[in-house]
Amino acid sequence: MKYRLVVPILLIMTVFSLKTATAFVVPEAGEFRTKEETHPSAEMYVSNNIADFKTVADKPNATAEDEPIDFSADEMTNDDKNNIITASGNVEIKYEEMRLLTDKLVYDENADTVTALGNVILYAADGSVINGDKIVLSENMSVGDMFNIKAFLKDKSLVTAKSFRKKNNHTKVMRKASYTACDVCEGKSPLWQIKASKVQHNEETQNVYYNHALVYFKRIPIFYTPFMTHPDPTVKRRSGLLAPTIGSSSFLDAYIQPRYFWAVNDQTNVLFSPIFSTNKNPVWSGEFSHYFYNADVYLSGSYLKDNEKKRPKNRGNFIAKGRYDINDSWRLTYDWRYASDYVYLKDLDLPNQDDAWLNSNVKFERFSGRDYVGIDAYYYKILSYNLHRRSVRRFHALNSQKPTVAPLIEAEFYSDPLIWGSHLRNEFGTASVYHRNGSETQRVTSINAWELPYTSIYGEKYRFVASLKSDAYYVNRYHYTDNDTYTGTTARFFPQAGLEWRLPFVRATETSRQIIEPVIVAVAAPNGGNKIEKIPNEDSEDVYFDDTNVLDLDRYSGYDRNDTGSRVSYGFRWNSYGNIFGKTSAFIAQSLEQDEHSTFLQGLDSEDNSHFSDFVGRINATPNEYLSLQYRFRLDRKDLDAKYSELSSSVGPAFLKFNASYIFLQGNTRYYNLYSERKELRTSVRVKVSENWSFSLYNLKDLTKKHRGRLEHGGKVIYDDECFRWDVSFKKYNTSNPNLDNDYEFSTTFYLKTIGSFGS
Repeated sequence: MKYRLVVPILLIMTVFSLKTATAFVVPEAGEFRTKEETHPSAEMYVSNNIADFKTVADKPNATAEDEPIDFSADEMTNDDKNNIITASGNVEIKYEEMRLLTDKLVYDENADTVTALGNVILYAADGSVINGDKIVLSENMSVGDMFNIKAFLKDKSLVTAKSFRKKNNHTKVMRKASYTACDVCEGKSPLWQIKASKVQHNEETQNVYYNHALVYFKRIPIFYTPFMTHPDPTVKRRSGLLAPTIGSSSFLDAYIQPRYFWAVNDQTNVLFSPIFSTNKNPVWSGEFSHYFYNADVYLSGSYLKDNEKKRPKNRGNFIAKGRYDINDSWRLTYDWRYASDYVYLKDLDLPNQDDAWLNSNVKFERFSGRDYVGIDAYYYKILSYNLHRRSVRRFHALNSQKPTVAPLIEAEFYSDPLIWGSHLRNEFGTASVYHRNGSETQRVTSINAWELPYTSIYGEKYRFVASLKSDAYYVNRYHYTDNDTYTGTTARFFPQAGLEWRLPFVRATETSRQIIEPVIVAVAAPNGGNKIEKIPNEDSEDVYFDDTNVLDLDRYSGYDRNDTGSRVSYGFRWNSYGNIFGKTSAFIAQSLEQDEHSTFLQGLDSEDNSHFSDFVGRINATPNEYLSLQYRFRLDRKDLDAKYSELSSSVGPAFLKFNASYIFLQGNTRYYNLYSERKELRTSVRVKVSENWSFSLYNLKDLTKKHRGRLEHGGKVIYDDECFRWDVSFKKYNTSNPNLDNDYEFSTTFYLKTIGSFGS
């Protein structure tokens, strides 16, 4: 008699099991989409779905021997005359990871029906729990009905329905269904919920259909649609319309951007997304991506025929990037970017709009153990709106000098360990740089070095390095002064030897541990030899003496300038962990240069011909959870005046947090006119008013005498609970963006957990 119940029980648990979280689910449970927007826009992230009732067992004809079932009940009766089996009283069925509880289970063989009555609870394999009043299987066990269901999904979302039917044509229908991701208290309505008169899921077409769907906020309906359809969660991608972007901007005025996604095949996607506005001609834009077994390709671009007199007529941008794994060692990557003019990306709020230069490159790379080979090509386009606004002449001068680099080859090889644990390091590089004004540079570089690490019996750490760098150059039309030009070839050889010594001391107590480590780096190298009148500086201009490079043997970032002259650099590190200082670290260092004309002494602005550099260092302190401090500095070696300061701090508990950051950079105009003074202060405060409400304010200010004033300020109000988030923010700019200069930006965004977001 027990075995006659096996098939009906399997069918009940199969038909009414939830395979995945239902009801419009795209993000993982507990996640919100928090896409930051810096322009007025409106965007709805459409997601899936309210009814994904899938089969979890594919053996409807299984027997008890095939699939063991645990079955128990207080009482079981068998009516042989009417062929009815009844189990009643605490009926419990366990099958694999599923469990069914009910007050009564009736199997009518003549009518071919199985009925579970009273307090039906189904614990699904994925953690969902389904409650109902009644379950009925009929029509040769191919049709199932469940009434007054309440399903708690694995992400704690709630689905209710007056009835649920699983038809024999792979169609599932819910009537008078609702869904919410909010906590629901007895007798109270959730913060938001979605109700539909009918929800139908077709397994064959993998579509979900809605009739008369309403979104409620509390009990107030805020959005209605008579009909809606979308793919179910089993569909990862499909052609169709996506939600449009709606907004306004100073350049376009009001605009709408419809989007059509075309899934060409399993590896190819196309997105067509033109922009139609009230102020401009249509902007034709789109994306293309294709995925190979060992490669991928991504293309995107846009085009606008602009009628504004201050802008070019034909405007656009293009991006092409991808990767191709040639074999296990070699790969090709490329990232090519183009914009028709320096403000096009800003006008349309496109990627790279804040970059001063638009960089493109193609690269071949080889990886083998510790060895590396890279073959690159670079192309640049200047986009700096700041520079163009300050000096059009300087903007065009830089544009006329912009370089194209092809090829740039860098190779680095390490030997296996040699005597005493030493190893050889061999570097080879070559670069060809062509400027738009006709000047060019060809370089070949070779570096051969021997490195020996050593630890003494007293804990001292040594590292000895001996290297020889060889360069050969051909330059054409190199302007090393305003009136002097050099064309020709030259070579140079630069030997260097360095010794690093460190000795860490550790002091440990029951409550703390401190590590004190003096460091000394001695470097021997000849003075001069950079030949600045014959060798242009293409790759080593962006160098600044600070705490990150003071102890390096080579403080330049490139090859065109050698770190000449002997020197001794010395520093002191201190770290503390424990109850006294919390987590705190400090570092300070200085260099003693043999060559008083060293590049790293030229920023001293003194006339005493000192061989000592400035002091550089940093402090990071987190003594407790209410205070955090980070400070980097460069101090004048004579009077300890700050030449560079970067300070950030955070003070207060989680419900009232104050933050401040300050940056000061002394201008350098004496030697190279590299940069002007920079002095900025950013302050902010965040207040958590309650468990759900918080607000924040911030202000960014320029403190230099020439440009004193606010750069940007704004604030944000946030409501955040288990199922809903609402952000309201405002900003006022005095920035370099032509569409936002001295303007306000206001935005509000709603996030519904498991649904998506809508913002403006």
